[in-house]
Amino acid sequence: MNIGILGLGLIGGSLGYDLRSQGHHVLGVSRRESTCQTAVALGSVDEASVEMSLLAAADIIFICTPIALIVPQVEQLITHLNTATIITDVGSVKAPIVKAISPLWERFVGGHPMAGTADSGIEAAQKNLFVDRPYVITPDATTPLDAIAILEEIVRSLGAKIYHCQPEQHDLAVSWISHLPVMVSASLIAACMGETDPEVLQLAQNLASSGFRDTSRVGGGNPELGVMMARYNRQALLGSLQKYRQNLDELINLIEQEDWTILEAKLLSTHQERPLFIE
Repeated sequence: MNIGILGLGLIGGSLGYDLRSQGHHVLGVSRRESTCQTAVALGSVDEASVEMSLLAAADIIFICTPIALIVPQVEQLITHLNTATIITDVGSVKAPIVKAISPLWERFVGGHPMAGTADSGIEAAQKNLFVDRPYVITPDATTPLDAIAILEEIVRSLGAKIYHCQPEQHDLAVSWISHLPVMVSASLIAACMGETDPEVLQLAQNLASSGFRDTSRVGGGNPELGVMMARYNRQALLGSLQKYRQNLDELINLIEQEDWTILEAKLLSTHQERPLFIE
């Protein structure tokens, strides 16, 4: 199968590695010629170009650009395609994307691989990035069933775990487990940097270990991606942040009141509930 990838960063480059290893012919498009050359040299794609016309030969195309570029890039891309081509995306917000693209292209299937690292760019791409990771597919009522089936077959070959839901459900769910953690983690870093005693701040930086590394990782990731999450999933993220603030206020109150019994009960509850999300 000829598979196109528009956007050769971490996700696009990683898709290319795995799809090529399965015998697909992978066509890549990037805005930068240097990225195209690097992608070919690394073996992420078979061919690469800055021209979207390269993707005219693709049976299915993955849009792997930043969220803000997905719709305008699709608007340009479809002028080069025949109507049988399937288009899918990997954006971390689904409702506005599906709503905008579905009227433009009948064979569009929304998607979101829940995989990645704190790094970005083609050099950060890696093989087997999607193995055992969730891959959410968000068709709407008009999405052709055969297009969904073809995407499912490809996703399954990546070793990912397939989930289906409505675009709006997806955005509410990821506001809790993906977008909220980015903002909370960023706030943690900013709060620590607010320490006014330079000696204490330096000591904290020297002592920071696995606990701080784990809780601050996503807050120290790609700033552009964080802004796009907030901009395109604004209402769901605001709801999650407000609920988080309520819980934080509750903790502050318990500590102020020295109510160690209730605090212990709350921490016991979170201790028991965490495995529901990570196991």
